[in-house]
Parts: sequence; structure tokens; C-alpha cells
Amino acid sequence: MKVLGISGSMRKEGNTAILVKAILTRCEDAGIRTKFISLAGKKVQPCLGCDKCREKKWCVIENDDWGDIVKEVMDADVLVIGSPTYYFDVNGHTKNFIDRTYSLYHDRKLAGRKGVAVAVHANKGASRTIQTLEGFLSTHEFSSLGSVKGTGFKEGDVLNDAEAIQKAEKTADKIIRLVKSRHK
Repeated sequence: MKVLGISGSMRKEGNTAILVKAILTRCEDAGIRTKFISLAGKKVQPCLGCDKCREKKWCVIENDDWGDIVKEVMDADVLVIGSPTYYFDVNGHTKNFIDRTYSLYHDRKLAGRKGVAVAVHANKGASRTIQTLEGFLSTHEFSSLGSVKGTGFKEGDVLNDAEAIQKAEKTADKIIRLVKSRHK
């Protein structure tokens, strides 16, 4: 089993990355294979709405990083996707990534995986961010393993949110139990 964590934050080592990595680290410590991808510094163009993906069975936009990242998603059994909260929702870069997966929806290429939504806010709005991330996961027929909301603005602030760190650990434990139940 492989667990993939994606942080949509433009802060490569920011609070969203910290919270996603908290889940991955606990899974790694239990012997589960993980990988982390930050969208910071990656080029992910927005969906053109051209609908050419229905024929091609893949997004027609080339020359950006989306294809390589989504191939990692397709190779994962569990996706932990996180976004910072910008104006009560996911940030634009995460939204671009999500919108481009429409090209995979027609043939349900992501169906059957498990998913976790992670959101970080400075003081409010993470609930809506979670709703958007869970909407993405649900649309692609992921089974939800829960969500984690954290509070933090400056890099590392989320580490002071004991409730978020505890929830991340409990969510990782759920992934670990899932893996162990499959290998009995």
C-alpha cells in the first residue's frame, strides 16, 4: 500500500505541509510506504473547460507538472490532500489541480481509493476548505478516512494546535489499521 500526501500550499514547508506530513510520518513509522508532494514551485495550469479530455481520456494541457503529480495519485492507495484556506476555501493552486482531474472523471480513473482532507486556516474558514476537498474526493469515488483541520498562520504555528496534531495522528492510525487488516 502507498500513501501519497499532497500539500497545495505555496509555502513548501508551511503549516499545510506540516499537517500532511504528520499523517505520513506516523504511517512511515508503522512501515507503510509514503510519498510527499508539495505543489509549491510546481506549474499547474487551470482547466480550459475545452472538454477535449473526454476523447483523449487525459487532460490535453501539456508542459506543466500536473500529469506527473496525478500519475502519483493514480499509483496511490490513499491520498492525503491538504490546502491552506484562502478566503474560506482552497487556494487557487490546489483548485487548479482539482479542476484538471475532471479529465479522469469520465472513466472513473481515481475510483476505489481512500482519501483524507486536510485544511489549515489562520483563524476561520477551514470547514469550507474541507468541504471542497471532500467534494473532490467524493466525486472521484474515494472512500473517506476523515479530515483534519488545523490553525496556524506563520510557518510552524500549526504545531501549537494540539487538537489538529492529535487528529492527524488518529487519522494516520486509521490508515495503519486499514493496511494491517488487509495483510492478515
